[in-house]
Amino acid sequence: MSHMTNPLATPEQLFQRRSFGALPLELQDAIFFAAQCLTQAAGILLQLPQSITAQANVLLARYWLVEPLMAHEFSDVSAAAMYLTAKLSASPRSPRDVCNVYAYLVSPASTFFHPLHQPLAAAAAENNPPKYCLSESQYQSFHARLLAIEARVFYALSFNTHVALPHPLAVTYLQALDFLNMPKETIAKRALAYLNAAVLSPQMLYCTSQPNALAVAAIYNAARDVGAKMPECEWWEVFDVDREELGFLVVGMRSIEGWGRKIRGEEEPIKGWKGKGMLTRRMVQEELRRRGIEEVGEEGDDVEADMARRLDERMAELEGGS
Repeated sequence: MSHMTNPLATPEQLFQRRSFGALPLELQDAIFFAAQCLTQAAGILLQLPQSITAQANVLLARYWLVEPLMAHEFSDVSAAAMYLTAKLSASPRSPRDVCNVYAYLVSPASTFFHPLHQPLAAAAAENNPPKYCLSESQYQSFHARLLAIEARVFYALSFNTHVALPHPLAVTYLQALDFLNMPKETIAKRALAYLNAAVLSPQMLYCTSQPNALAVAAIYNAARDVGAKMPECEWWEVFDVDREELGFLVVGMRSIEGWGRKIRGEEEPIKGWKGKGMLTRRMVQEELRRRGIEEVGEEGDDVEADMARRLDERMAELEGGS
């Protein structure tokens, strides 16, 4: 496998993700957005490089392509993806560190996912360490869940945890382009910001496009934002990206900010979520009951049983192939 390409989602996987259970599409998008934001916040508090955090985001998206969203608590899946990615990198983090960070982020004392209009000082005034300092038994319970879900992520991805990021390619492409009236450093910062935000896209851009296409689209958007003079020729073809794919990615990246603001502020896909921190399975179940929709995997029992069966079949196939 090339280090510059990624395994992409198949049309069947994308369709299967949208048809899991009875979850409406807006609830699926809200779950994905909340979990990806939680992963980003955890990476910052764990003092991990953005490259590791982005890889964890991608692995989380790939996992949810093949496994149901409601199988486990969303924050636990995020923690497992982060722990797994960091463990495979040059900056591993202990289960205790991961536990402490996630316990804080999902606690009422955290400023994570508070309304945009609420001052951070107001949330910080409610800071109460006992609310997010777990006992030894609570830590052991979290540790057991972390290791169990980590194993499930491994199995679901067929042990393929390779993630090629577009960030280095974006910097390399910028060095090859000649932007006459704008410093490349200014464009680079905006391009990297687009790439970091793209992991939140409900279109799962990192799972449907290769890194070179993502890098070109981010540069195109960044150059337009700062008013840089771009080459007059179809320069994206030099980097093996066609016009149709570039147009799709440009629109997709530019729509993320507005879509995220709607979920966090203007719209409320799940009643009672606004101002209550991280989205949970209980909130989703309550929203489904409010809408009169049949419950999806209450407490994850039926879903987990089905997932365990499919993972056992996958392990049998791998053992048979070996």
